[in-house]
Amino acid sequence: MQCDQKIMNRLKRAEGQMRGIQKMMSEGQSCGDMMVQLAAVRASVDKIMGVMAAENLKHQLENPDADPDRQAEQLAKAMRLIEKK
Repeated sequence: MQCDQKIMNRLKRAEGQMRGIQKMMSEGQSCGDMMVQLAAVRASVDKIMGVMAAENLKHQLENPDADPDRQAEQLAKAMRLIEKK
């Protein structure tokens, strides 16, 4: 599965949020405020993982492997990614 622009944008947004938290730390802002931002980062990363897992499963279904055993293995792997999410 290739990383599409939507996922890349989400990753860049999460990266920016992390830099913002680092800045908050260096400015001595309250722990509570930083925890709110960290929760937002966690939610953002969870969303990215969900989108990636769904895209992977979609790819597996739209592009089946010629070998049924390998296809079943690939689908099982995609499902495990979703379960971990």
